[in-house]
Amino acid sequence: MTEVLLVEDDAVIREATQIALEAHGYRVRAAEDGLTGLSLFREQAPDVAVLDIMLPGLDGVTLAGRIRQESGAPILLISARTDPVDVVLGLEAGADDYLTKPFHASVLVARIRSVLRRVAPVPGAEAHSGAALQSFGDLTFDPASLVVRRGGSTVSLTTTELKLLREFTASPSTVLTRDLLLQRVWDYMWEGDTRVVDVHIQRLRAKIGRDRIETVRGFGYKLRQD
Repeated sequence: MTEVLLVEDDAVIREATQIALEAHGYRVRAAEDGLTGLSLFREQAPDVAVLDIMLPGLDGVTLAGRIRQESGAPILLISARTDPVDVVLGLEAGADDYLTKPFHASVLVARIRSVLRRVAPVPGAEAHSGAALQSFGDLTFDPASLVVRRGGSTVSLTTTELKLLREFTASPSTVLTRDLLLQRVWDYMWEGDTRVVDVHIQRLRAKIGRDRIETVRGFGYKLRQD
């Protein structure tokens, strides 16, 4: 049974969300503040963390950063605030996605399922046996072992970053739109916020070289081959 850590300070929302998630087959551990949430995360190692941004003691953005330092578990932020600064800060702290209140329980369940699929192990040798090593300037990518190197040094990528890079290396010099990346990497079958893509692209650039992925204004991004 998939275990969810739910951290929400509003008692009514917390209880209603917990009941809805349990009705969909999830085991839920709930906390009303950030510090308790961090303690529960460390004790239980849940499969996914659902964090409100506005929390007492330790806010959701800081909590997401603490969790990301210790674990690769997917993190979904929820907030009544739509300020893009909150969204960007949360994603930069390590969150995988976010959802704005109010939301229907079915939407939250769909997002949880999506984020769990997204961080599932990336198919490696079995799916790409015999695939040739790919080189792009000082960057190399082995589709079989999923090893990424830059200038001879191994680059550590998150699962989402690795899936992003694989999309680019599969179609070098081809412009990939944000909506296409949302569908292929984030598994969005509905319209999503492309800021999620932009922030993860920035994180990937910081690791493989800021000029390696070009922005094609008004369209999307493409991988430079030289």
